[in-house]
Amino acid sequence: MQDTLARATAECGKIRAIAVIGTRLVESARRRHGTFPVATAALGRSMMGAALLAAAMLKPPDRLTLRLLGDGPVGAVIADADAEGGVRGYVQNPMVALPIKANGKLDVGRAVGQGMLVVSRSMGDAQPYTSSSPLVSGEVGEDIAHYLLTSEQVPSAVALGVLLRASGTVKAAGGLLLQVLPGGEEFSAELEARIASLGPISSRAERTASAEELLQDLLDGFADARIADPTPLRLRCTCSRARASRSLLLLGPEALQELIDDGKAELRCHFCGRTYHYERPQLERLKAEACAPQG
Repeated sequence: MQDTLARATAECGKIRAIAVIGTRLVESARRRHGTFPVATAALGRSMMGAALLAAAMLKPPDRLTLRLLGDGPVGAVIADADAEGGVRGYVQNPMVALPIKANGKLDVGRAVGQGMLVVSRSMGDAQPYTSSSPLVSGEVGEDIAHYLLTSEQVPSAVALGVLLRASGTVKAAGGLLLQVLPGGEEFSAELEARIASLGPISSRAERTASAEELLQDLLDGFADARIADPTPLRLRCTCSRARASRSLLLLGPEALQELIDDGKAELRCHFCGRTYHYERPQLERLKAEACAPQG
């Protein structure tokens, strides 16, 4: 079953909903980063949340980066998404183990801790636009809803979930973003009841064939419900050797000389784990470029 994101509107555009099924995506990230269960849940929720925000707020080829900067043991959780279904992410401390909560759930809130949620939007050649809000629970979905209310002034319901097997592999992952736009306040109570009836979004993602099916269940009976063609989700990293070289150039001539003296350097992408190796001749060329007159 392919991972997809789907968008929908209802009641003449007064209701907007976006759903995502990302089981394979989150499992791929788990394998790539070797995350323990609570880190897998934090990372997976963040990746699903970033995909939902990108779908709600961006147009191609813009990108959005979601940062959970909490004081919990997993450290920073970073997820990056574009408007075309590309998603990537990583967690600073992937091998964190915490006791299960009394209700049998993973303690993602404790793992993330208190701090800030920061959202940056890169739009073409313009400077990235960054906004933030305090983390209210560390559970990710509630934090994103609070961000949308306080920073974007858009009341929203956000449900995110990752269901794991006993082995720690990802059994299901999904998310839902629901917004009642001005003029649609009369539908709020009904939509709240619908969301509650869906149950945990991770369990729903396990039973649901697609993101479109999730939206159909949510919006069944509402007037003018329209579901757009789904967007495939995929793990996409934008790193490249050219980007790595630009990062080295930013170090400046003195730091590059130190690397030359060492005889080699390597840069590793946090998101995908790809490593870029540089030998002395390559570093010398970069230093020459850094020393060249500008303009």
